[in-house]
Amino acid sequence: MTAPEESLRRVAADVRLGKNVRISHFTNLYGCEIGDDVKIGAFVEIQKGAKIGCRCKISSHTFVCEGVTVEDGVFIGHHVVFTNDRYPRATNQKGELQTEADWKCVPTLVKRGASIGSGAILVCGITVGENAMIGAGSVVTRDVPPNAVVVGNPARVIKS
Repeated sequence: MTAPEESLRRVAADVRLGKNVRISHFTNLYGCEIGDDVKIGAFVEIQKGAKIGCRCKISSHTFVCEGVTVEDGVFIGHHVVFTNDRYPRATNQKGELQTEADWKCVPTLVKRGASIGSGAILVCGITVGENAMIGAGSVVTRDVPPNAVVVGNPARVIKS
């Protein structure tokens, strides 16, 4: 990578990258694990502790936070947002800015072969089953069964 190209993406030294990972410009990766043959679009952030399996595609403007595990062969559309805190607050009981000690990271699991449509929001603490499909713009608040198709806000099964 040339110096100008390096300045267009931020990949921290603690990121574990697999083979043949393609990372677009304007990305921010730190403390995460990325499997082999993954394609990461522009303006994606993947935080510490997140794990991405092999042969995944993460489209532009997506946010993958701490506590998210994505298994192999998962498609994540544009502008997908994961969450990891059920009760987010800026300050603690004393009115001080929260630190890591003030909240609990709630994990999310996306199983092998799932597809998540553009603009979807996944609330923490859920599992998206193998080969499930989440429709664009859906807000997923509960587990998605394997092979199911869910759409809407909140997301509901329309095909199983």
